[in-house]
Amino acid sequence: MRNLSNIGRIFFGISLAGTGIATIYFNAYPYYLLPPLHFLTPGSAILHYITGTILILVGACIVFEKKIWPVSFVFGCVLLLVFCFLYIPYQFIDKHLQLAEWENAEKELSLATGAFIIAALFSEKIENPIYRFRAKLMNLGFVLYSIPIISFGILHFKFTKEVSTMVPTWIPFPIFWTYLAGIGLLGSGISIIFKIKTRLIATILGIIIFIWFITIHVPGVMTSSFDDLGGQIVSAFLALIYSGIAFIIAGTARKKIQNI
Repeated sequence: MRNLSNIGRIFFGISLAGTGIATIYFNAYPYYLLPPLHFLTPGSAILHYITGTILILVGACIVFEKKIWPVSFVFGCVLLLVFCFLYIPYQFIDKHLQLAEWENAEKELSLATGAFIIAALFSEKIENPIYRFRAKLMNLGFVLYSIPIISFGILHFKFTKEVSTMVPTWIPFPIFWTYLAGIGLLGSGISIIFKIKTRLIATILGIIIFIWFITIHVPGVMTSSFDDLGGQIVSAFLALIYSGIAFIIAGTARKKIQNI
């Protein structure tokens, strides 16, 4: 199952690097990275280039396992700070309290949790007190990853007609598949939180999201106009990130990280 975790790590790293390239090329932040109407948005070109470069470097470190513990941990902490001190105030101050209005915040949080899980799993045992918290860090990552998955499952039922338009036209009964996807997301998130058949469920979840990446997001990138291309590319890489995190969780199920 270690190979499954490595596949997930590579998916995550490649997606980060790809998102960084898109950030530089389209001269814009990934749409979920910061809340709208923030003082850093839309941002200057130099900020976009710096952000894109950071994403590329972090992605490369994760793919090639170079300084993976400090890079992933610090990256996850930065994203968690963005969620806590930028997204949460924005959501409450501007009264964006409906579940659907938390979607981008949850996506940003998922990126942070993926970084924490990778930091916990792919770190070497170095005599440092912070490494005592690796197991707790991984468990926290599992829970925080599952919360958006459950939320997205609920949204499949709340906005069934809108979500069903994402089902490829060559697949019949889009409403049925939308409900089935919602059930799958809800069940997967609950299973991972309560550690019920985690390895099997997380593997299936990773495969399903990867299928969505191939059948929905890749065609979306290929057929979108230039004005929409940046967002489509970022969404595609985000789907691959979700798939990668699920594979990492599957690969770490029943794996106990020893405290030093």
